[in-house]
This record gives sequence, structure tokens and C-alpha cells, in this order.
Amino acid sequence: MCPSYRTGWSVAATVAKLERHRRQRNLQRAGSKRPPYQRVLIVSEGSKTEPNYLDEMRIERRLPAAHIRIVPSALGTQPRQVVDYAEQLFRQSGEYDVVVAVFDRDDHATYHDALARAEQLNGAMRNDFRELVPFFVAASVPSFELWLLLHFEDVQAWRPRGEVYARLRAAMPEYEKGTKGVYARTKANLPLAIARAKRLAARATLRDDQEPNSTIFQLIELLLDDKAEGKT
Repeated sequence: MCPSYRTGWSVAATVAKLERHRRQRNLQRAGSKRPPYQRVLIVSEGSKTEPNYLDEMRIERRLPAAHIRIVPSALGTQPRQVVDYAEQLFRQSGEYDVVVAVFDRDDHATYHDALARAEQLNGAMRNDFRELVPFFVAASVPSFELWLLLHFEDVQAWRPRGEVYARLRAAMPEYEKGTKGVYARTKANLPLAIARAKRLAARATLRDDQEPNSTIFQLIELLLDDKAEGKT
């Protein structure tokens, strides 16, 4: 069950399929104490920018930290290290229903290796309820700033990291790496950014190094899903 890095729909379909299987299994399980919400582990390359943004969104959505765990990679910032740390944390407890690795293309030597390893791990591990767990990548080409820029601009062509950063600063002058309040500053345009990111993902994959892309929208849609909040 490999995730598609072309669109977000296959990730959503995989999660939904496993959710249906979970519910069927729990109905057969007398006295099951399975929590009603999805437990999501998110491991990021960055130690401030991405965690700050995602945590601000988690707080805004009133998602308990016990449900959504957001941590920077303790093994290093190379994409393969991010994936390896996410796998390590999951195997230590197994107390998650979805695992997400967040990193950028940048000039990382292990970028493609990380994508391949994530594919291997997707649906290959079982959690504490013996359920197969989706493992997917939320990556940006060239960088996380592209995802933020999509809130202000419909990017159509690949641009180097420095230009993406400059364009973002033109739209949001207060932005710096690690800046807090970015989610609050951009959330009004979130539906627009998701739509733009989906169009980019529909025409290229994360393996296309010279095409703009950001599958951060897959992670955002997962967090916006009612199941993440324990709603029925």
C-alpha cells in the first residue's frame, strides 16, 4: 500500500479504508477501549518553522496534544533521518494510527531515499490495536515556504528556494524562519492554498525535482478531518 505522491486522494482513501477496517474490528472486540479519534505522529525536518505552524493549527482546532504529537527529528535534518526517526518513535510505542514525515526537497542528498523508505513503511507496521498504519510524506519542493506562498500566489513554475523565500517575504514582510503566528496570518487563505497545492500535485510527483510541489495539504486535510477531533 504505497502512498501516491501525485495527489492527496490516495492518502485519504488509504486512511479511510483502514478506518473502516478498524471500526469493523472494534465492533467484534468486546470491551474495546479504542479511542474514537485518530492518533497522529508528525515528525518534521525543521525544529521551529514547521512545528510552530502545525502546533498553532492544532491549538486553533482544539486538538489535544495527546492526539496529535508534533516533534522535530532528533536524528538530524536529512529527509531519510526524519523518516527513520518517525519509524523509531512509532516502533517504541505503536500508539499511533497515522505517521507523517515532514521535510523539504532543498538540496538534500537523501531526499529520494526518504521517499522510497516511506513507501516501504506505508501500511507495513501495526499499532497497539494490530491495525495497519498509513505512513506518508508531507514534503515541499523546493521548501516549506512554497506551501506558505501558495496562500498568496498561484505558483505555476519551479522557482529556487531563495526566490520562493523572497516572494513570501514580499507578501508577508514579518516572516522569518521560526516565526510564530504564521498559521494565524495565513489561515484565511487556507482553502485557496489547498486548491493550488492540489493542482500542482496533480501534474507532478514529489520525485520531480524541477516542479513546484507541496503535499503539506494532505497533512492539513488529515488534521481538518473530523476523525482527528474525535467527532463522528
